[in-house]
Amino acid sequence: MSTTKKSKPAGTKRSAIADVVAREYTIHMHKRVHGVAFKKRAPRAIKEIKAFTHKAMGTKDVRIDPQLNKKVWESGIKGVPYRLRVRISRKRNDEEGAKEKLYSYVQAVNVKNPKGLLTTVVEE
Repeated sequence: MSTTKKSKPAGTKRSAIADVVAREYTIHMHKRVHGVAFKKRAPRAIKEIKAFTHKAMGTKDVRIDPQLNKKVWESGIKGVPYRLRVRISRKRNDEEGAKEKLYSYVQAVNVKNPKGLLTTVVEE
């Protein structure tokens, strides 16, 4: 078998406008904080949400909505929800001295039971 990579022509760049998108994900937090000490579960959950977002959206700059932070912390430091439904929006960074062109904004989505829900693209 031959393993050849297809390459883009030189000078072809993707626009940041095409990269602006919003998706809804269900993050299985229970498996991500399994085995973590009780006093470190909620802080680790926030770090895991950021890591998930970085992997899903490909942006280093991840910003978490205060309501999502409250939702993670509402049952205390050791009572992290088993699953979280989140909306991750990749947006253009309009700040002047920004290192990254895009950033991801993560918000909580209110659903009764997030189990079994698939990833969906959201039109904003």
